[in-house]
Formats: sequence, C-alpha cells, structure tokens
Amino acid sequence: MKSLLLSLIIALGASNVSFADGGVNEKLQEKKAEFSARAPEEKKRDYEDGIKLVRESGVLERALNVGDEAPNFKLPNASGDLVNLYDVLNHGPVVLIWYRGEWCPYCNIYLYELQKQADKFSALGATIIAISPAQADHAWSAEDKSTLKLQVLSDLGSVVADEYGILYKLPPKIAAYYQDAFDLKSVNADDGTKLPLSASYVIGQDRVISYAYLNADYRERAEINDLLHAVTRLKN
Repeated sequence: MKSLLLSLIIALGASNVSFADGGVNEKLQEKKAEFSARAPEEKKRDYEDGIKLVRESGVLERALNVGDEAPNFKLPNASGDLVNLYDVLNHGPVVLIWYRGEWCPYCNIYLYELQKQADKFSALGATIIAISPAQADHAWSAEDKSTLKLQVLSDLGSVVADEYGILYKLPPKIAAYYQDAFDLKSVNADDGTKLPLSASYVIGQDRVISYAYLNADYRERAEINDLLHAVTRLKN
C-alpha cells in the first residue's frame, strides 16, 4: 500500500487545502478543535486521561535529553536502504523527529510542514530524519521518493525508540481505540501497545543532543523555527 504520509504530502500540495498563518502548533490546534467538535465526550475524556497517564509514566524523565550522546542506529527507509545515523552526521547536523505513524493526523500535519521547510534545513547542511514504528513501505515509485525531502525510517519493534528512552506503553483504553480505528498491530507488526513520544532532537556532528523537545501530548510539537534556530546555533 502506498505510504499515507507521501499521499498526504502530494494531496495537500496539489489541493486547495490551506492553513492559517502561524506556527505549526497553531495548525495542530486547529486539528484538535476539529476532533473536539465531533468526538463523543467519553472519547475526549479518555484521550485526555491517556495523555495524563503517559505524562505520569516517567517516560519524559527517562528520555535522552540535551547533553546526552545520541545512540547510533541503522534503520530502513521506504526503499529498503539502511540509513546509519553516524554516517549522516559525517555530513552535517541531524534533525531527528519521532512520530507515531502515518495513521496519526497530527503527525502528518507536522511532517508536511517539515517537508515544506526542508530546503531551509538543507541550506544549513542539516538532514531531517523522521522515524516511526510502522513497517517500511517498499511500494513508492522513483518519482514519489524524489518528492519526499525527509528520510522516513522504520523502527520495527521500537528498538531504537527504547534506546532513546522515549518508548511508552499505551493506556489500555487508548490501545483499544487505536487498534479498532487503525489496526495498530498490523501497521507496527507488534502487539499494538507501545508508541514513541512525538519527540524532536537536534544532534550535532559530535553526536551530542543540542536540542530536545519532549512532550506527552502528541497534539503539540517542536516549532519548526525552533529547530532551525537550534541548527543555526550549531553552525555558528
């Protein structure tokens, strides 16, 4: 099946869909408001409780943070080619984005906005790597792959997410919602009970994390301008 992320990038780029001016979190809040307007009250309460439980789980304290050395990894991209973090760092800084999967509308909005501004990172010599626990998609055409300006990698089994300390266990109610709506067990080829934080890191060529954004609420992300400033500070 064709990547939903790439499909969304192409569809939004070719459609009349537009967002109000502002930071990426303003756009994410628009999506949150859409959900809130149509979702049953019980489901909204369950989702809010789920975020609270993730926050209280200790994952934010366990996660790697500024000053920590970033563990190396070798993960497949959509073409099945292995991408080695330290090899990429030999050419410049890395902006490392963790996302829940292409089924997550908040993740798709965020990655779409990163795609739009990817040339700014490239001009600074930085590479954007986005990682999810979903199985790698090998069905993209050469034309499709050339459209994507991010390295989108698959962390099957969330092994690397665990090494970075950002892996958490879904509250049972939320796991059931996701399984029912997205068949998370098939998407991730696991038991469907674990996801990574929607974390963002900037890693210097010395392999040290210079910027970290960690949040239990997947509806909020690092502002892209903040990531650009973090890369600029490294270059200076």
